[in-house]
Amino acid sequence: MDRRKFYGAFTALVTPFTSNGIDETAYQRLIDWQIAQGIHGLVPCGTTGESPTLSEKEHEGVIELCVRTVAKRVPVIAGAGSNSTAEAVHMTKYAAKVGADAVLVVTPYYNKPTNKGIYLHYKAISESTDIPIILYNIAGRTGKNIEPDLMAKLAGIKNIIGVKEASGNLEQMKKIRELAPKDFLLISGDDALTLPVLSMGGVGVISVASNIVPKDVAELVNVFNKGDKAAAQAINAKLRMLTEALFIETNPIPIKTAASLMGLCSGAMRLPMCEMEEANLAKLKKALISYGLIKEGH
Repeated sequence: MDRRKFYGAFTALVTPFTSNGIDETAYQRLIDWQIAQGIHGLVPCGTTGESPTLSEKEHEGVIELCVRTVAKRVPVIAGAGSNSTAEAVHMTKYAAKVGADAVLVVTPYYNKPTNKGIYLHYKAISESTDIPIILYNIAGRTGKNIEPDLMAKLAGIKNIIGVKEASGNLEQMKKIRELAPKDFLLISGDDALTLPVLSMGGVGVISVASNIVPKDVAELVNVFNKGDKAAAQAINAKLRMLTEALFIETNPIPIKTAASLMGLCSGAMRLPMCEMEEANLAKLKKALISYGLIKEGH
């Protein structure tokens, strides 16, 4: 398997909703636009896709719709994690069946398993299928950090090929690069840290911001890989103020609101996600206007 297909900028897609389900037309339109803008790959049913509020049937449907719409134009990494190992196994097998290129599997949340439990969780998922697995380490949401020693051990499992690192800890990421096999993929899980992660040998980003600026996020990775550090720094500086505004409230509230303001999809969210506070909405609009994504008075 060529791991290089997972290099680059991948969008953690929002999931457009109607009043009674998934807005499939808007989702397909969003996917086509992302690919036309030059994004390197797509991630349906992650945190940004509000996966915790999707029913099992909806979760399966969104993965299948994404894979079918993409039609092999770019790789698809399907969100398949759960704090129930059996559920994560089921969703991973489903993603493999419908043709996803890989799965993104978050550390079990709320349960707070021991390191042994985390290892056995991922081992069980690995043994259920041959699809490539990318770990998702985000202790701020799960309550449990995958430490570098454990990460290196997990990297020894046959089809675990990399990690989306959203710990925010660059020292930890350096340690992972030292301890894990050379071909283990280090992927930024934080838009603000994409450039530093690339600089330490990371291969790309699973991005929230690229829902609305896919061309720029992809270009950041492209120019860095061409060795043009100055251009990468310039794009990163341009993105910084926007990404700050996109995390002014819990993700995906601001990014979905921004996508709605840009006419990409409805801003409808499912509780407990809710509309932005007015003061924060004003800050988001200001950032979008400054970036040239919407017009004054929008």
